[in-house]
Amino acid sequence: MAISNTGAVLNTLTPRPTQGLFGDNYLSLADMDFTKQFLPDVYEKEVERFGNRTVSGFLRMVGAEMPMSSDQVVWSEQGRLHVAFDDVAIADATVTTNIVDVQSADNKGLLGVGMTVIIASGFNVVKARVASLDVDGGGNALSATEVQVNPYGAATLSGLLSGINTSVSGAKLFVYGSEFKKGSADGGKSVDAQFTSFSNKPIILRDKYTVNGSDTAQIGWVEVTSENGASGYLWYLKSEHEARLRFEDQLEMAMVEAVKDTGNATGSAGGAGFAGSEGLFEAVETRGIIYNDANFGAASGAGLAEFDDILAELDKQGAIEENMLFLDRATSLSIDNMLAAQNSYGTGGTSYGVFNNSEDMALNLGFSGFRRGSYDFYKTDWKYLNDSTTRGLIDDIDGIIVPAGTSTVYDQNLGKNIARPFLHIRYRASEADDRKMKSWITGSVGGNYTSAADEMNVHFLSERALCVQAANNFVLLKSTQA
Repeated sequence: MAISNTGAVLNTLTPRPTQGLFGDNYLSLADMDFTKQFLPDVYEKEVERFGNRTVSGFLRMVGAEMPMSSDQVVWSEQGRLHVAFDDVAIADATVTTNIVDVQSADNKGLLGVGMTVIIASGFNVVKARVASLDVDGGGNALSATEVQVNPYGAATLSGLLSGINTSVSGAKLFVYGSEFKKGSADGGKSVDAQFTSFSNKPIILRDKYTVNGSDTAQIGWVEVTSENGASGYLWYLKSEHEARLRFEDQLEMAMVEAVKDTGNATGSAGGAGFAGSEGLFEAVETRGIIYNDANFGAASGAGLAEFDDILAELDKQGAIEENMLFLDRATSLSIDNMLAAQNSYGTGGTSYGVFNNSEDMALNLGFSGFRRGSYDFYKTDWKYLNDSTTRGLIDDIDGIIVPAGTSTVYDQNLGKNIARPFLHIRYRASEADDRKMKSWITGSVGGNYTSAADEMNVHFLSERALCVQAANNFVLLKSTQA
């Protein structure tokens, strides 16, 4: 009977006294199919193919974080110092009436007899004195939104405002002074300081990382370099580390993107009991400045002209001198091109005049700061707008201009006025519980026997809201083009 040997052909092996590689002392896979003589090389260190993957850091750069004990934060902002309306109507410009309709009783309440005003329709401008708030020149009662004026230099408004008779809308009016006769018994108008109250509520953010109990007994080491700069070895809780990083990113992303829903429509978040919160983008779109389809890199100075349009709007607001630009890559490069175009190149060589004759500064085309008019701007890329898993996926926000200023508010916890950045976060905290960033473990692993499930759960929780104060000084750069 023949014997068939299907195992290793051992008579081809010649053992060696040392662990050396020779042509006759190894086992091939054909010789031994139940194991491998040479194990594959395994790189312990992860390849960082996406670089620093976190997108947080924006709010840490421009804001602050402060505790609060309530479930709502309320603040007030100053109104305008001067009285002005940008949508008034000339109801009647005849000699007996000269009626101006300021559109609302609240607007009329800011005006008083004797005030001198400027009324403009387009570039047609007339100056007049408020004559009456009750009746017109013919003794007819005025409505709750109408005032009678006496123009300077003419009997009628139509005599000064060319082509204007009645029912002209969209005119503008502002108070520049007053005039009274000698010995007048009473004069002036008590105008209360105007302010607007705003509020926001915190939202609760939660996430967790879960690993089953069996996997916790199998230690697998991986060498990592984390996004915060730390390096070393992590074992099975490496995924917990990344879950924490992702949650910390979402803490900031939620403050940027959150929206309010105070309605109760069936099927909506508000109707389901989730009122949301006011994030940065919603606050600026509601109370700030929106600039669409900016093209700062346009040739022939058009880009600089667009930037000057923004400056003109900032002049109408708080005119805060120092501002920070957080931009996506395309907009950042377009501003670099706009600034580089301000340098002139002559046939006799290069002129660096606008850069104080500094060749190094002129040839560094990645400008980080510049001054235009009376404003200083500090420019940086905002990774949140570039990353393909965040706003870079949509590409509808080009950037935001944030004032680098503070506001003075009364702090109830400290009992005094303190200065706070226009952009800051309030989180729920008390002596009993700090909900800025909570983390706890439940399950059956590591002594935390809190459930029958054979697993470990690492929970994350935070309760916070963003306060955007003086949003009229923020500029949101949006793209409406596909």
